[in-house]
Amino acid sequence: MSYPFELGGETLWDAGYHSGQLYASLARGAAEFLEMPSGLTPNRQGGCDVEPVSFQAFVEALYGIYSSTGNEVLHRLAQGLLVTSLVLLDRAEGAITLRPPHAAALLEEKAVLARAMA
Repeated sequence: MSYPFELGGETLWDAGYHSGQLYASLARGAAEFLEMPSGLTPNRQGGCDVEPVSFQAFVEALYGIYSSTGNEVLHRLAQGLLVTSLVLLDRAEGAITLRPPHAAALLEEKAVLARAMA
């Protein structure tokens, strides 16, 4: 059983059911925390549709929290959600600007995770 993330009829990530549900739940919680939409909407197929403009804004805001905090716990909590979101954003043909202190590490983590999210 899967949990697909789709954009315009194209599957960006055919997540395992539990992985997809957990990611969508974490994104909903982060969006609530950030007081903005996540850009992910549950669909009839049992997954989520990705609205690219809102999703990109969500990922930018998530990166803002990640990159600006001195709180190690908040930084680490945001990291997993951020890296997964960067892979999904890349597949939706979106991008955000990563600043030098974080860019190399995040891009490396994104590449590793992208292979696992095939």
